[in-house]
Amino acid sequence: MGRADSAGSDNPVIFIKPDSALLKDNKPFFIPDFSDDIHYELEVVVRINRLGKNIAERFAHRYYDELTVGIDFTARDLQTELKEKGLPWELSKGFDYSAVIGEFIPKSDLPGDINDLNFELKKNGNQVQLGSTSDMIHSVDKIIDYVSRFFTLKIGDIIFTGTPAGVGRVDIDDHLEGFLENKKLFDFYVR
Repeated sequence: MGRADSAGSDNPVIFIKPDSALLKDNKPFFIPDFSDDIHYELEVVVRINRLGKNIAERFAHRYYDELTVGIDFTARDLQTELKEKGLPWELSKGFDYSAVIGEFIPKSDLPGDINDLNFELKKNGNQVQLGSTSDMIHSVDKIIDYVSRFFTLKIGDIIFTGTPAGVGRVDIDDHLEGFLENKKLFDFYVR
């Protein structure tokens, strides 16, 4: 499982989360004891459905047929500490249950173009993130093209694609709901 976004780079910034990071089926997210500053980042997520390596951007759409939204949780305090020391910051991103995924839905069930999908995060009933795939720095297909240069993509691999503005902190008892094209795909609490 991986995530791609941009941080001042012409190419997507890539990091990998282990399968133990997955949190699904609307189970609660428990704030880990090693952090006092956990942040949410809502993202569109695709699931790979074919084995592929060096996938050209124009063919990437053939390698996924389901999407959802998910949250990439980050231990921001730990990330800052690791970055300041010049160390890799995987620990702040890849910890257990740091990758929430919603219910996957077929691409064919979504209206319109994959490059113009709206997604939203509500925290305690208030909208905190609203984005569109049309605003992403790198399209889903470009991300697949780039990632597949370095990693063979396998059936079932999951790729998080980047987050809109509005990233913020979670606290105990927060209620998070994620939507893709107004379809609620996850609904869980922070404990």
